[in-house]
Amino acid sequence: GLKHVHSALQDARREQGQGHSQLEGEWNKVWDGLLEGGKASERDDTDHENLFRQESYFHYLFGVREPGFWGAIDVGTGRTVLFCPRLPEEYAVWMGKISTPEEFKVKYEVDEVLFSDGLEGHLRSEAASKPLLLNKGKNSDSGSTYEPPKLPAFADLETDEGKLFPVLCDSRVFKSPKELDLMAHVSKLTSLSHVHVMRSVKPGMMEYQLEANFSHYSYYNYGCRNMGYTAICACGPNPAVLHYGHAGAPNDRVIREEDMLLLDMGAEYHCYGSDITCSYPASGKFTERQAKVYEGVLNAQRAVFEICRPGTSWVDCHKAAEKEVIKALIGLKVLREVEGVTLDDMVEMRLGGVFMPHGLGHHIGIDTHDVGGYLEGAKSKEKNYPNRLKGPGLKSLRNLRILEENQCLTVEPGCYFIDYTIDKAIEDDELGKFIDVEVVAEFRGTGGVRLEDVIAITADGFVNYTLAPRGVEEVEAVMAGAKWPPTKDVHPELMRKELLNM
Repeated sequence: GLKHVHSALQDARREQGQGHSQLEGEWNKVWDGLLEGGKASERDDTDHENLFRQESYFHYLFGVREPGFWGAIDVGTGRTVLFCPRLPEEYAVWMGKISTPEEFKVKYEVDEVLFSDGLEGHLRSEAASKPLLLNKGKNSDSGSTYEPPKLPAFADLETDEGKLFPVLCDSRVFKSPKELDLMAHVSKLTSLSHVHVMRSVKPGMMEYQLEANFSHYSYYNYGCRNMGYTAICACGPNPAVLHYGHAGAPNDRVIREEDMLLLDMGAEYHCYGSDITCSYPASGKFTERQAKVYEGVLNAQRAVFEICRPGTSWVDCHKAAEKEVIKALIGLKVLREVEGVTLDDMVEMRLGGVFMPHGLGHHIGIDTHDVGGYLEGAKSKEKNYPNRLKGPGLKSLRNLRILEENQCLTVEPGCYFIDYTIDKAIEDDELGKFIDVEVVAEFRGTGGVRLEDVIAITADGFVNYTLAPRGVEEVEAVMAGAKWPPTKDVHPELMRKELLNM
């Protein structure tokens, strides 16, 4: 990410300085960007050391695996310096050989490595004439603020906490070729791990056994020690809980013959994660009703894929998916058509948000919900970064950006039978007239379906990195023991270009 970010910072200097004498003067200074890496931590008040995973911005810039580092970048030249912790001699007894600064320099391909206990002295001397760019900003998904480090030396230096954050976030939105290779790799191995779980499912198993199978397979075969997020292994009614799998609902239900399963799991490889969801029947064969819901969601993916290319609005993609879900529900008699009201009218009335209350997808990379979906002041071809929209479904969109080449996103339409959203809609004077109360009651408790693929936007379209079974016939064949990958791609519209080369 260093060359990528250095270029973005230089672009920001030029763009933000044009026509603005004050900004031009600010950016023409020789800035240093300074970031603090992640710290080792223990569980509560014990000496149990938590498994360390590098802070995402620091990993993006420096790729350092160890805790306790600092990093500095000269914006003008791109020169990069790491500051490593000076470890006690006893460290070698418990944790292994202590690497030298020179070894870290070679390992991480930076210009210089110094000890971190000399950081403040370095800032006061060599960097005294260079104002510091510090990273501070709000994460649009969590609402939490990324806070910059505090050092006594900062009192003697000129610092800026506003310029770096939008540049870093925007840079992370556009993946480099090596990043795209990583995303393709981790999505391929995540797909194969899903296939392994799909073949292992039997009624009578526990949901957590599916999580265990996925984690073991991706770690044992591909070295993925971390998962990208907490696994959602939902069966029966549980797919209607969108973030099922948390500590209060820990994937602990018995799988039954009649259940639909929704498995949302993604491995992480060198801090880059995938995010793939598969849905299928525990019995291995779709009932007619299960297949209609499933095909409705798959058609929603197809509708999005038809328009996925640079210049397309992500909001339009979301609405295209909703339209297909509404079509499927009309076919199932859950929804009724009303004279004079078109499908597009139903979409605009937010009827789709009753059955798909989440957004269509999100940026993905070093974080599952990667940064940059909402970002003011970022450098991009698309200048308009609107505020969040209102209404069911739209208010949950994690991204409102226009699609551009090298963005990496998930496409994850779903159809769920959630008591809360259904009851609210029935009570609504406008939406209630579309819902057949008796028919929708037959679907309560059946959970729902989600299909989630990881894609990258190309110059003229997109490529799908998810290589899991998708068609009904593909899913049923794999669950019955058929070979995967197949010898023929029967769904070329899904753009799984590497499917036959796995």
